[in-house]
Amino acid sequence: MVPQAAPQQPPQPTASSTQQSQRTPAAQLRIPRQQALTTSALDGVVRDAGFPSLTVPVPGARIQLRDLQTGLPYQTAHDEPTFTTAEGVFRVFPVPPGRYELRVDAPDYAPFVLQEITLHANEVLSLEISMVTVAAAMARSRLPRLPELGPALSAESPASLGTYREFRHRLDADPSYIENLTPDSLPPVADVYNSLPDRWALDQPDYRRYPQKGEYAYTKPHWYDPFNTNRFKGDEPIWPELFGQQVFLNVTGVAETFFDGRRVPSPSDVSAARPGSSAFFGRGEQAFVDQTIRVSFDLFHGDASFKPIDWRIRITPELSLNDLDVRELGIVSPDVRKGTNRFDDHLGLQEAFVEIKIHDLSPNYDFVSARGGIQQFNADFRGFVFVDEQPGLRIFGDLNSDRIEYNAAYFNFLEKNTNSGLNTFHKRNQQVTLGNVYIQDFFFPGYTAEFVGLWNKDDGGLHYDDNGFLVRPAPVGTVIDQGVDVVLHSLSVGYFGFLGNGHIGRLNLTNAFYEAAGKDTFNPIAGRKVTVNAQMAAAELSYDHDWIRYRVSTFYTSGDANPRDGRANGFDSIVDLPNFAGGLFSFWNREAIRLTGSGVSLTTDGSLIPSLRSTKEEGQSNYVNPGIFLANAGLDFDITPKLKGFANFNYLRFMRTESLEFILQQGNIHHPIGEDLGIGLEYRPPLSENIVLIGGASMLQPGQGFTDLYSSRTLFSLFGSVKFMF
Repeated sequence: MVPQAAPQQPPQPTASSTQQSQRTPAAQLRIPRQQALTTSALDGVVRDAGFPSLTVPVPGARIQLRDLQTGLPYQTAHDEPTFTTAEGVFRVFPVPPGRYELRVDAPDYAPFVLQEITLHANEVLSLEISMVTVAAAMARSRLPRLPELGPALSAESPASLGTYREFRHRLDADPSYIENLTPDSLPPVADVYNSLPDRWALDQPDYRRYPQKGEYAYTKPHWYDPFNTNRFKGDEPIWPELFGQQVFLNVTGVAETFFDGRRVPSPSDVSAARPGSSAFFGRGEQAFVDQTIRVSFDLFHGDASFKPIDWRIRITPELSLNDLDVRELGIVSPDVRKGTNRFDDHLGLQEAFVEIKIHDLSPNYDFVSARGGIQQFNADFRGFVFVDEQPGLRIFGDLNSDRIEYNAAYFNFLEKNTNSGLNTFHKRNQQVTLGNVYIQDFFFPGYTAEFVGLWNKDDGGLHYDDNGFLVRPAPVGTVIDQGVDVVLHSLSVGYFGFLGNGHIGRLNLTNAFYEAAGKDTFNPIAGRKVTVNAQMAAAELSYDHDWIRYRVSTFYTSGDANPRDGRANGFDSIVDLPNFAGGLFSFWNREAIRLTGSGVSLTTDGSLIPSLRSTKEEGQSNYVNPGIFLANAGLDFDITPKLKGFANFNYLRFMRTESLEFILQQGNIHHPIGEDLGIGLEYRPPLSENIVLIGGASMLQPGQGFTDLYSSRTLFSLFGSVKFMF
């Protein structure tokens, strides 16, 4: 304690900043002069000592006086304790003259004790007390005691920290000193709050501190501006007068232009585009352009971003304008009179669903919801087995503070438009039932595991695509029964998988394993009913160092060793779209390669599996195929925050070649497919997904096995896309 006396005039607590503790308000009464001559008063303010340059009050501090003559605590007239106000001010009155001990206690502060103060008649003692927090007191107690301070205080000495100043003046000299103080009270509500009928429609002030262009606070909204507050982007209620304050509309528009110039194996066919040519393989150069326009209308009811929405209605139409130009006949259509160019357009309904939250399961936003209608779904992390937009019913939600997520869904497929891949309004006889569970921090923090099961029931039927090609059943092997009828068949195949994605320490990890089991009533390659037993496995390891990600991966699907034995051991997906082993920048993944001499594809576009099916969207899964082994190495470069680079290398080989040898009636087909190399760039000018430019080049250098099927000529692709999003 450092007592300091000061002769200057003390600060006078006013009636608005001080109070005497009492439960009921009393009228303000001035002190009679006779009472002032025989009594005394104590008042002051309590502050925080940790802010020497600021005045930080200590509210709610308890003020206690103990009479040193009697040893009893002093009781006020109302027999109530005295506390400091919100401004840290206190007053004790009236107090009989005498000697007292003063103690001040406040939460989180060390006690402050004045062992003796003397109050004289007709006198007011005003104190300015600075209290020390408990944390500061503990830190100070651990400091070594300096020798010049003398011996340490005895254990009986009261522990007190802090400083004070005192001021004294006559009680009867202050005509404003009153006996009873008006308690603290809140101001009227109208003086504190400003009522607004619409909390979203707040007028923003003009704020443009600098004349240069750039991002500024309080930018005025425009309906065409998706970067700032926009009613049509879900930033404020769409129609509060009609729907209230919790219904929002998010309109998303995407226009994407995709170009692909490529060289793929193409037969010259029976009617060559170049009369007189005798070579089996013709000119394989092709050019494909696809312009898509997709608009999504998402109307939903909700509160905040962390809380699941209460209900949602979404409708998403998509328009495709596409053109294919080739150099050989019989590619755009089986009718060679259609020439070498095809232009097509199609409008599809890609999303049309209603979603409703069924129940909240916990205060931590755990919930269960249902969604019915055309909706997008991806069964796993990388799209290995099922990725599509189909009509269905889905139950989904989470548990344990979102540590566990789950889905249970049933889909009844629509037919696809051949040239755009968009939905039509014709039903297809195929159903998929599935369920999966995601568990976060599975054994390792940052690693998420997935357990998934799917059931594919595809009754197929007879179907020709929009260009006139037979796609169901696949035109290969035994398709015609005794030269009369087309042999139809159905699939009943289940998939059971364990997958993982995340990181273990600094090592990024993706892994996947699927087992497929079931039956095919009549596989056209086997020419009989087959039992399906096939596997798929994949793994990717990557490591981030500075601005480069180094990654290696491998992909495997089992192949069928005997295409006629009634056991189908070649793995195939339902509808896959794998983002793996280079993804878009892999020639093998992106391009469809027809198996010349047959009516099926060696591999379809957007797939790693040599499935030998007619098409991915309209054909049926085929489990009599050669399988594949892929080894990958790649680099991802964050060149700038807006520019990314990619480099990719794949080594490919067939697992088995017996099914290829049987279809082509060709022996000794080797296993190596070749080397797949690709590079590319992705540029986002506004550092968002609103404008994205992608360009790249890839090539496939054939190995001996690919050369046995086609030729040793190098295949290549130059591609690019421009996407604008509102």
